[in-house]
Amino acid sequence: MMCRVFRVSNSGFYYWLNHPKGKRHVESISLLKEISDIYSESKKVYGSPRIAAKLAKKGIRASRPRVARIMRKAGIQSIIRKKWVKTTDSDHAHPVAENVLNRDFSAIRPG
Repeated sequence: MMCRVFRVSNSGFYYWLNHPKGKRHVESISLLKEISDIYSESKKVYGSPRIAAKLAKKGIRASRPRVARIMRKAGIQSIIRKKWVKTTDSDHAHPVAENVLNRDFSAIRPG
């Protein structure tokens, strides 16, 4: 019944059921644990380049694309905070421009 629902052969299902996980899969699971730890320590800010660098410092060999792939599969994504930029400096010592046009901005009535 289960094989029909998932549209796999009986032999394929029992092969998957009885054989252990592959070496690469086991490594990926342990790597995911390390990635999650580093990600939590960084307050969810680090992306794959920084995490790959931290893993290298720990002596764990993993490329940045592999780290990115594992993070993507696990739904781990860095939080990008916008940088606050001050665009106007109203507390300056420069002289204020003179009102050469002598314009009057007071309104007599609305509209």
